[in-house]
Amino acid sequence: MWPKKTKKISLAILAVAALAALLLAIRLSTSHSDSARAELLRFVPADATSVIFVDLDQLRTSPFLATIYSWAPPSAEDADYTKFVNDTGFNYERDLAQVFLAVSNHGGSSSTLVVADGRFDRRKIEAYLGRNSAPAQQANLKIFSIPAWIRDKSIFFSFLSDHRIAIADSENLAALLSAAKHESAHAEWQTRFDRLAGSPLLVIFRQDPTVQAVLASESPQLASLVERLPWITLAGKPNGNFLQLVVEGESPSDAMASQLSEFLRGLQLLAQNGLNDPQLRQRMNPDERNAYVELLKGAQIDKIGRGDLKSVRVVLPLTPQFLRIAKAPTLLTAPDTAADPPPAAAKNKTVPPQAKPTKRK
Repeated sequence: MWPKKTKKISLAILAVAALAALLLAIRLSTSHSDSARAELLRFVPADATSVIFVDLDQLRTSPFLATIYSWAPPSAEDADYTKFVNDTGFNYERDLAQVFLAVSNHGGSSSTLVVADGRFDRRKIEAYLGRNSAPAQQANLKIFSIPAWIRDKSIFFSFLSDHRIAIADSENLAALLSAAKHESAHAEWQTRFDRLAGSPLLVIFRQDPTVQAVLASESPQLASLVERLPWITLAGKPNGNFLQLVVEGESPSDAMASQLSEFLRGLQLLAQNGLNDPQLRQRMNPDERNAYVELLKGAQIDKIGRGDLKSVRVVLPLTPQFLRIAKAPTLLTAPDTAADPPPAAAKNKTVPPQAKPTKRK
């Protein structure tokens, strides 16, 4: 039998060794995640107008990923997806680790590139994709074609390694990847990637016409201001029980930054006053109103300097409650139709002819 003192020393050594091993594992895991992030972001094409990066492994520790996943159609209701999971063993909710997406919108043309890391069964997935058509060889890549999947355009799929895949709507996928990896004009993108390092969710726009078109349909004035911003960045990071969303618009003009900042503060004040309107409060769903009030109360709008550039930063705290509301907004409660039934439609009612315009002499 060992002396009690020897046992205590041995247990202490084992405890220290276990703790050191745990810390090393965490450090190596974080290092691998950072390395994968850097590698994926290097695939950005020179003509990209939008970039999205999501570290799903990092987000899985927060409640927000489950909420976002709930927005997608239930897999049990999608027979094709269920069959895909059964045949390939891949489930995106469980097996997808990091995703990089780059979109290039120029006039009437657009292209998309997706590179993702995850836990894949390469043999099963390639066998599944090869059922409809034989793969083509491009350089050292085996390219699978999937017809009419996105916007009636074929997409092209390839494994870059056992844990990394690439998908694009460009037929020459090998050339696209090669050009992106060796492109020398990455400095502007990399500056923003470095600034947002550590954020599991980031979105960067470089004067993307699609963003301007969406804003124009909602607020022409805001669209006009955003059109003059060369860069817009968005970063999301879990912080306690909410997701902190930071949006920045960069401008070379101090006057332009001031104008945008004042406009956004005006919108914030207008929204707060609207939510406090007595009539709207009676008609609005109380849970939704509380979620929007909480969002506006926690919003911060600041103008900051970055050397020659001026930025307007908006910080929004997105709570799980707000994400649930955003999934299916129903701002107003249903009207009481029993009190005021719609008038009965008149039978065989003849619509009077429109008067003819008087001709000018």
